[in-house]
Amino acid sequence: MNKQRSTSRGTGRRPRVVISADCLERLEALAEGAIQRNPDLADRLLGEIGRARIVPAAKLPQNVVAIGRAVTYRDETTGQEKTVTPVFPEDADIARGRISILTPIGVALIGLAEGASLHWDTRDGERRILTVLHVATQDVPEGLEVQ
Repeated sequence: MNKQRSTSRGTGRRPRVVISADCLERLEALAEGAIQRNPDLADRLLGEIGRARIVPAAKLPQNVVAIGRAVTYRDETTGQEKTVTPVFPEDADIARGRISILTPIGVALIGLAEGASLHWDTRDGERRILTVLHVATQDVPEGLEVQ
């Protein structure tokens, strides 16, 4: 069972989460639909939605992780950097770096701003700290591969 606890760097507080109003209803429906098959993940997504500041799409800051925006993060334990694009489940393609929002890392990253760090437990039970390094300033066009 994965557990995650988001924290702001250097403090015990969880980093802010900002979500665009135009995908809110769909995220809630995905979480509710996942309750039977993956209740822990569904609860985490609903928890993140519940504490998020919801803003109109036009007001979503460019440095915030959102559906369709490539994000580069660093695993502070290994120093490894990775770029992924959170997408809705039907658009997921791990070979192209498109991760489903209904994965532990997708839930962990959604709504975080550049510079935010979070504690994240891997499937193997290892505690890691992930830091959001960069968010694409524009949504990734359909078909663009992100490595």
